[in-house]
Amino acid sequence: MRNWLDRAANKIRRFAIPNLMKYIVISMGAVFVLDLVFMGRLTPFLVFSKSAILSGQIWRVLSFVFIPISNSPLFVVFVLYFYWMIGQALENEWGVARFNLFYLAGIAGTIIAGLITGYATNHYLNLSLFFAFAILFPEFELRLFFILPVKVKWLAYLNAAFFAYELIVSSWPARIALLVAVANIILFFWHDFINRINNLRRQRQWRQNFRR
Repeated sequence: MRNWLDRAANKIRRFAIPNLMKYIVISMGAVFVLDLVFMGRLTPFLVFSKSAILSGQIWRVLSFVFIPISNSPLFVVFVLYFYWMIGQALENEWGVARFNLFYLAGIAGTIIAGLITGYATNHYLNLSLFFAFAILFPEFELRLFFILPVKVKWLAYLNAAFFAYELIVSSWPARIALLVAVANIILFFWHDFINRINNLRRQRQWRQNFRR
């Protein structure tokens, strides 16, 4: 699996966009400001709509990616900074091409699912970024509410529980959008998951042998 991902990353290397998350964040910020200027009239023209796309509003295939998560200025500033930070961290860890592949694969999967089910959102797409960051940097500390230090891994567990809850209560189109994000994480971290499971098994076996 890893070799396949490496080959795919190499193929898109010359087309990869450095600082991709910076441009995504700037675009989200611009949409937020323009939506304030136009009193909320912009976002309805950007949300994913299968019927509108088939009627000729082709920009909706991609424009939903740039819709901010909230209408609160303070929260949007925090979230956009967080997106930029984890995007830069992932790009530094993986390299430009592999990070581009991860994010663009998530977008492509979300769009394909949306064209099938009629529903697509950037919510789960961006949460997949957070999970990728938490897997690579589980001990990284964030200041919750700018005060309380919390390790990323604990927030990831909470978000995983939220994912599980939404998988139960959501409609099937929303479930599929969620599963696409989960599938993207598994695709890129399968090798890491296997290694961690094997390490846990070896540690358990060592403890059992030591007790004997």
